[in-house]
Amino acid sequence: MRIVTLNFNGIRSAASKGFFDWLPLQNADIVCVQELKAHASDMTDTMRHPQGWHGYFHYAHKKGYSGVGIYSKYPADSLIEGLGHDDIDAEGRYLQAQFGSLTVISLYLPSGSSGEERQTVKFSVMARFYSHLAELIALGNDIVICGDWNIAHKTIDLKNWRGNQKNSGFLPQERAWLDDVFGQLGWVDVYRLLHPDATDASYTWWSNRGQAWLKNVGWRIDYQIASPGLAKRACHAQIYKDQRFSDHAPLIIDYDRALV
Repeated sequence: MRIVTLNFNGIRSAASKGFFDWLPLQNADIVCVQELKAHASDMTDTMRHPQGWHGYFHYAHKKGYSGVGIYSKYPADSLIEGLGHDDIDAEGRYLQAQFGSLTVISLYLPSGSSGEERQTVKFSVMARFYSHLAELIALGNDIVICGDWNIAHKTIDLKNWRGNQKNSGFLPQERAWLDDVFGQLGWVDVYRLLHPDATDASYTWWSNRGQAWLKNVGWRIDYQIASPGLAKRACHAQIYKDQRFSDHAPLIIDYDRALV
């Protein structure tokens, strides 16, 4: 079973850069996407349902903002849009799909980089999402949460870690929160499980400023975070960089498990 996650930074932009030509060549079963920046009325038929795929989406209320989706080779048995908190759900940040005994979630956690107000929102979302993560892991099912978590966990997860310790995405409180997600709750960072020492090869996002892509001044903020049983079945992980669809790169992980 192959699962891909990618932050589009706009589905229409990613489409214009060849994402939907690339998709059928990947032998993927599930593709989780974030930051659609589109409403249903903005989506073409190819965006909604690429040939051979089922498409599911949770749109933000605000036009041209946020939104998440899941493409799958098989129809979902059930869907949950949102976390049940009006302020979070209005931003289109959570979509959960059930495929037999497998739960797949596409997640887009907020960024706090625009200022103190949004960082406060981010902390609020993190606190409430932590409770949800605790409930999910207690179920004991195979679960994978794919998406842009907007946090680099360790110093090896970004190039300029010394200069970013007071910046959103690498704040001590954010990193400690991930420590608890992995340590206290028992979720597993699948890429890091398979590549425990990878540094600059592990980045998934590059700022559009200062030639960050050319200089590989990146961050690892896109994850597939899985329940322990599923994580043990992960056998291969790669970050695709041969073609650019957005300021993020696709994270591709293979699991020794059938989708259905």
